Amino acid sequence: MLIRPELQALRSDDAPQRSAQDSFRRLLEAWRAAPSGAAAEAELTRFHHGAPLADLPLLADLFCPDSEQWRRFLDSLLCPLLSQIAAQPLSQSPLRYVTNDAFTSLVLARCGTTALTLHYVSGIGLATRPAPLSASFLPTETWERVLAGTAQATQVSTGQVSPERAELVQTPCRLGPGHVQCRHGQREALILHAVPTSLVQLRLQRRTSMTSPMREYRLSDGHLIHQAAGTPRDSRLELTVNLLGRMKRRDAAPMLAAMAQELGSDTLRWQALRECLALDTETGFRNLCALAEKADDPLHRPAAALRQKLLQLHPELNGMCPCPA
Repeated sequence: MLIRPELQALRSDDAPQRSAQDSFRRLLEAWRAAPSGAAAEAELTRFHHGAPLADLPLLADLFCPDSEQWRRFLDSLLCPLLSQIAAQPLSQSPLRYVTNDAFTSLVLARCGTTALTLHYVSGIGLATRPAPLSASFLPTETWERVLAGTAQATQVSTGQVSPERAELVQTPCRLGPGHVQCRHGQREALILHAVPTSLVQLRLQRRTSMTSPMREYRLSDGHLIHQAAGTPRDSRLELTVNLLGRMKRRDAAPMLAAMAQELGSDTLRWQALRECLALDTETGFRNLCALAEKADDPLHRPAAALRQKLLQLHPELNGMCPCPA
């Protein structure tokens, strides 16, 4: 095995590596303290807490089609970091990033579930992937600006939506330098089909709801093929609820009933109620009836429909719920 001298030296003394990383840290801290970085992080915090983009001068300028502010902003952050990488090629960027064969995202600034990122798409990597058969809709608001490259894409919008399917409107579009777009993720999605070389975008994204789920619909007929909790926390809780049901933990029924009555993710509450019904019919059905009577609860209609169906199939349940069906 051939080990380069630089790597061999690091095995006996990692001080140069730690020194390089300290230099990166100081560069990033200097940018955050400078007017551009400080303004970006302050405005990102306000944006995360609901401020409209129009009230945030720096961020609004980054996504104004006629502005070149994005170039000066990125140069102030990335040029010093790239110079440091050129001088110290074994050091690592202090900015968080994720990458695979087709996509790379570099997080420039972040506050909670809101982030300003630099997004890269490899045309070669994208070409090796199968054609998309579905579109995902998430509770997010996304601003995107194309900095370089072109792409063939489809804008997918939802029309009428039912529990099992959605009417999908598909509009072909072309992305190119200067193209700016805002998408409301629960009703709009963008699917990339072809990138001739590469595509670089500046992206600003924030979550608009912590309780709404992510939904994935089949492009051919709009059928709902997947639904997931909108947050990692709710995903973990759904897995826990399902596990308690599979373990037949009847002692967990009161806790599941309480979860069904709490405010929060509708999908999580509904799943907790279903598992409660399976584990303890009486406890679950009494809670189902309670939800069916709460006209202002998002689960009111599905709870009322399920109660009516269960009463038709099992008339003996009438004695467990004093509420009229």
